[in-house]
Amino acid sequence: MQDALELGRGVIHPWHLDHFGHMNVRHYAPFFDDAVYHIWARMGLGYAMMLAEHRLHMVTAEARTSFVKELVAGDLVVITGGVARIGTKSCTLALSMCHAETGAEHARYDVVEVMFDPKTRRAAPIPAAIREQLARWLQR
Repeated sequence: MQDALELGRGVIHPWHLDHFGHMNVRHYAPFFDDAVYHIWARMGLGYAMMLAEHRLHMVTAEARTSFVKELVAGDLVVITGGVARIGTKSCTLALSMCHAETGAEHARYDVVEVMFDPKTRRAAPIPAAIREQLARWLQR
């Protein structure tokens, strides 16, 4: 088991806020979506490599955000994550958005990524080499 990977950092700006004075739900998605792109490279499974070596890549099939604690303008966040589950054709990634200064968790993002064959436009089994690499980042 590995420690969670750091996948991105950000600052909450006034334009992220809604009429309640905290970050609106719509603005969590870009932070987490960018982090999902980064996690593949951080795990040694960049999209270009997967395509070149396996003619496959991952696509997002499902995403769920859980909001834990409000964020306000000026807050600094760090996003970390790892692999929560490995299936036959998919894996689940678990990401967390925490305050960079206090460490308090503000949101969680669980995303199901499916191995995808761009030629057939269908899900495909995860190749053994990719499965082995994913297993190195399995969080327990």
